[in-house]
Amino acid sequence: MAGGDVIILHQGPAAWGIANIGPFCVKLESYLRMTGVPYTARIADLGKAPKRKIPFIEEDGKFLGDSQLIIQHLKTKHGDTLDAKLRPKDVAQGHLVRRLLEESLYFHILYERWARDDGWRLYKSIILPLFPPLIGPVAAPMVRRKVIQALDAQGLGRHQPAEVLEMGQEDISAVSTVLGDKPFLLGDHPTSFDASLYAILASIIAFPVDSPFRQFTRAQENLVQYVDRFQQRFFSSWSPPA
Repeated sequence: MAGGDVIILHQGPAAWGIANIGPFCVKLESYLRMTGVPYTARIADLGKAPKRKIPFIEEDGKFLGDSQLIIQHLKTKHGDTLDAKLRPKDVAQGHLVRRLLEESLYFHILYERWARDDGWRLYKSIILPLFPPLIGPVAAPMVRRKVIQALDAQGLGRHQPAEVLEMGQEDISAVSTVLGDKPFLLGDHPTSFDASLYAILASIIAFPVDSPFRQFTRAQENLVQYVDRFQQRFFSSWSPPA
């Protein structure tokens, strides 16, 4: 990139020893660190978010939202150093795993943080400072109700807790089996799909409420080792934005 052309990454705050409370923010920052594309991180102003969600980036005076669309844009503009040599079969496998992570396990993360009372008690303490003073105690429960309604609309929120846990365990078991003893999802070298895998797993493991779902995930040794390995390789020099 030309001198001074540094991407501004707009996202949520860091917490629990990982780069962000938002899994998709972790995903995008992971991709940026994996590729070495220069960036600077800022706490997002949702009023500027082009898709009304985080993360989003600012580049050349323009805003772009959605983590996957941003990654596709970065590949086109800055080169595809991670996936260019993948076989079509590998791309297809990575795509399927990414969709499982982002369209199923992500909602289990929401369920753990917003729908479970013990998860909400902790998560509320993280998000309250994001609201203007005096507004948070009123706004946060309203947002919680909307998220629970979204879980109901998606389907996961309509099930009993034991059923939700079983579904989440099946997903985690599938991911653990696909990963096996490989260093990264598709083999010896990281790909863009690892950004999603790390983001979802780290978001589950790092959240410090010891629920049955978190316990089950932590019991999969290869997944825990994967998260540790990824963090040591790509986030060893990371520190939260000032």
